[in-house]
Amino acid sequence: QVQLVESGGGLVQAGGSLRLSCAASGSIFSIKTMGWYRQAPGKQRELVATITTGGNTNYADSVKGRFTISRDNAKNTVYLQMNSLKPEDTAVYYCNMFGTVYWGQGTQVTVSS
Repeated sequence: QVQLVESGGGLVQAGGSLRLSCAASGSIFSIKTMGWYRQAPGKQRELVATITTGGNTNYADSVKGRFTISRDNAKNTVYLQMNSLKPEDTAVYYCNMFGTVYWGQGTQVTVSS
C-alpha cells in the first residue's frame, strides 16, 4: 500500500512563489516516475510535470520556465517549486505515482491578482 501526502499549498499574490511537497510511504518510490497534476474549478485535471527515477523532467507548456519538479529518493519526497505564479495557476495540486492508482489528497494553491 502506498500513501502520498501533499503539503505546501496556500494563498499567494501573483508573482510569488510556493513549494509543494509530496511525501510517499512504501518502498517503491525510488523506482517510480512521479508526477504533479492540477485541477482548477470546472476544468479537467491536467498534468503539470513529471520526473523519472533518473531525474529526467517534463513540463506542461503553461508552466515551463516557472515551475521545477525535483525528488529526494532518500526522503521518499517529490517537490514542485512554483515561481512567478499567475492567477491561472490557481487549482488543487495532486501528486501521483505515475501510471498507478496512487494519488495524494491534494493541496489548494490560490494565486490572487
